Amino acid sequence: MPALTPVTTTHSGEHLPLLDLLPDSNPIAWVRNGEGLVGWGVYASTIVRGPNRFADARTWWQRQLYGFAITNSVHGAGTGPVLFASFSFSQEDESVLIIPQVIVGKRAEKSWITWIGTSPQPTLNIDAPALMHNSITWDIDKDADDKWKARVSSAINRIHGGELDKVVLAQDFIGYCNREIEPRIILKRLAAEYPSTWSFAVAGLVGATPELLLRLRRKMVTSRVLAGTISKTGDDEHDLALAASLARSSKDLEEHEYAVRSVADALEPFCTSTNVPESPFVVHLANVMHLATDVTGAIEEKLSHVDAFTILEQLHPSAAVCGTPRENARSLINEIEGISRGRYAGPVGWINAAGDGELGIALRCGQINGSSIRIFAGCGIVAGSDPVKELAESAAKLIPMRSALS
Repeated sequence: MPALTPVTTTHSGEHLPLLDLLPDSNPIAWVRNGEGLVGWGVYASTIVRGPNRFADARTWWQRQLYGFAITNSVHGAGTGPVLFASFSFSQEDESVLIIPQVIVGKRAEKSWITWIGTSPQPTLNIDAPALMHNSITWDIDKDADDKWKARVSSAINRIHGGELDKVVLAQDFIGYCNREIEPRIILKRLAAEYPSTWSFAVAGLVGATPELLLRLRRKMVTSRVLAGTISKTGDDEHDLALAASLARSSKDLEEHEYAVRSVADALEPFCTSTNVPESPFVVHLANVMHLATDVTGAIEEKLSHVDAFTILEQLHPSAAVCGTPRENARSLINEIEGISRGRYAGPVGWINAAGDGELGIALRCGQINGSSIRIFAGCGIVAGSDPVKELAESAAKLIPMRSALS
């Protein structure tokens, strides 16, 4: 029998800004309000795809865990070996799994470091280097707006025809740099401007999502559902009035209810009880406001096999990124959207050795490919949608990435 590979977790002794620790090659991150996990180096990585990609991911992760000899003096969420995952929206596309060689975590006043192998504890880089700015030239299609509004109009007609209740349509834009794009400065700008979102980087997919698809911890599950959006003006008094109008908007409340119900229905079979608030609250970000609902549940103790992979398989894709009914919406997306989403709008985050973890929906993000990047935005279309307003909402959702790349 081959020797087990040591995995060591201990207190780091440093309370440093996590994103400042990242090296310049393939950074890995999941950070919110300065807390979370960053990683670098690749101990192991694989790609999964197809209808069984979540189960295949679990099998691969467990196979890796069998080969570890774990020493953990810190304990708690995010300690020990951690798998970072970025799943595709569609089963046809590739999902990426990475076990970093080194992981640094921070929560409240606790910091820790996990590393794999027999080498001594890695030294943390406390002198953050100056980062090169990304100068992006965008590929312009003068007809893009009209084409997208036509797709929205087509979707509205199909909804009025009774085929479905809601569909989420996305569009993409490609930008080019005169050198390889620097992901760390994107992460740091997003984290500074949108600290309440989850800034993430996995295998070149970089973004800051406001939507937590799944937090599983000690048999408690939470999902934050966002659907229904309005742009902010920067005038506090006016924005408060806009927030009130969003909370009363029948169109946005309808869109939100479909998304909440899809998540609650997916969680219910695993839970002894679920809590679904009657009314959403309004999340304020730097550029937009969203209707939000936190759905929570207690996992049935007897269901020992339930882990993050199990729940992801049922949750994804939720109505927040696909539509209702799910299969009808997915079919319409394939028919009229006109792009491959890749890992945009798929689950992204981390899972630990116990099967617990945190994963968001990969929104407000871009896929880096050397010197180019593809950014995305999507909108939920319901019977009361208006193509012009949906175009404006899409433009607002692109602001975080455009600004971080400017």
